[in-house]
Amino acid sequence: MAKSLGEQTKDTSWINILIFVLFVGVTLVVVFRASHNNKTAADYYAAGRSFSGGQNGTAIAGDYLSAASFLGITGAIAINGYDGFLYSIGFLVAWLVALLLVAELLRNTGKFTMADVLSFRLKQRPVRIAAASTTLVVCFFYLLAQMAGAGGLVSLLLGLDSSNKLGQAIVIAVVGGLMIMYVLIGGMKGTTWVQIIKACLLIIGAAVMTVIVLSMHGFNLSTLMDAAVAKAGGAGEALLNPGVAYGKSGASRLDFISLALALVLGTAALPHVLMRFYTVPTAKEARKSVVWAIWLIGIFYLFTLVLGYGAGALIGKAEILAAPGGVNAAAPLLAFVIGGPVLLGFISAVAFATILAVVAGLTITAAASFAHDIYANVIVKGEARPEMEVKVARRTVVVIGIVAIGGGILANGQNIAFLVALAFAVAASANLPTILYSLFWKKFTTQGALWSMYGGLAAAILLIAFSPVVSGGPKAMIPGADFAWFPLSNPGLISIPLAFFLGWLGTVLDKGTEKSRIQAEMEVRSLTGVGAEKAVKH
Repeated sequence: MAKSLGEQTKDTSWINILIFVLFVGVTLVVVFRASHNNKTAADYYAAGRSFSGGQNGTAIAGDYLSAASFLGITGAIAINGYDGFLYSIGFLVAWLVALLLVAELLRNTGKFTMADVLSFRLKQRPVRIAAASTTLVVCFFYLLAQMAGAGGLVSLLLGLDSSNKLGQAIVIAVVGGLMIMYVLIGGMKGTTWVQIIKACLLIIGAAVMTVIVLSMHGFNLSTLMDAAVAKAGGAGEALLNPGVAYGKSGASRLDFISLALALVLGTAALPHVLMRFYTVPTAKEARKSVVWAIWLIGIFYLFTLVLGYGAGALIGKAEILAAPGGVNAAAPLLAFVIGGPVLLGFISAVAFATILAVVAGLTITAAASFAHDIYANVIVKGEARPEMEVKVARRTVVVIGIVAIGGGILANGQNIAFLVALAFAVAASANLPTILYSLFWKKFTTQGALWSMYGGLAAAILLIAFSPVVSGGPKAMIPGADFAWFPLSNPGLISIPLAFFLGWLGTVLDKGTEKSRIQAEMEVRSLTGVGAEKAVKH
């Protein structure tokens, strides 16, 4: 009896592990070398603002092209065709919102975190606590996706069966431990260099796979799609049309609108992406870094279209779903089919580096938010010594790592592109209305900010908790339970407009007034950059 692809990968797992260990070793050397200059809070959080726009743009691409982009979207296209590619379109279009509305203005106004921007003109203590809370929750949801991806990917490398939950849990714990080590040692500078290396390798690896897949089909995309349709059998034609994932009912169509809202608006509110704008010396470089990121990310998402349909044509839906890691195994299995164990080892090492780099970026963002916003500015009221602040951040990294490991074990087996979409929905609900109101609405008050942030966050989490994602079906996080009363899998359609409404309502009902002088100063600084360089040095 012929072996399945999942079983064939077991036979060459030692090659995968060798390439994987080699990559981890090289990146650890990079992190150690970068760690020598981590003396101040600016060094640890913002890499001393020493990166150019091109370098930071590549790092942003490395941060943004997560396991969801490579593993999740390739799998989604292989299984759902057209509807899977909607993730790629949503993730890319979102960068236009970030470029036009957020990047330069945030760089001009803040120091290290999103809360710096919000507390510039609003009341420090309550706004910093709220911003830190939303940052930690968004980072947690994003970490869930990355850790689940790590479990599936390394399980495929080691040949662990999808039923071997203990083995996958151990794998996720090892990934978490490596992540903690990266961030503790390297800070933002080490993390940034890992992201740059990983972005280059990921785009090169995806480009090589794309060329091979196209060459096997005469460099004709139509021929490739026809092959995917033929492999899928009777239901194959549906892969080329909308509706496989989001067209079966009224609820699924609403789910698509909700997903689109979350993807397009979520990027401009992701804390780990926003924090990258502070690692460049000027607002001009921040703008340039977003342009670089858009080009690199756009090219990569075109590759995912070929890779997704390539996996559908050369492997097939049943084989993908039966492999360890399920839908997330499409890209590694495709690498094995077209390039054997060496290409599988390389692509898997790059995908693992993708996960490692993204979780490191998320972890340092969450740690910076707690140490800088809660500890330094709320607990000790701005009188923290930089070395003590960095020490608190490092302790926070350990706690976040442990929580992420636990959550990753719980979320293992979910489609990671879908899990990331939940993180985008939470970010867009909790953060985006307050950021935009703070930057563009002069009358916006602290009460409006708190209502918007806490209300949007609570609504998003509540709707997710009682959605089909958590219970009520065989693919839910808790498959044996059923307490789902909210019909949509993504809460964005309800929670994002609600957060904007609460920000407006809280402001118009607020009897107090914020200082108009500070509002005017923030407007001038955000639009011109005057005073920004002085602020970031402190």
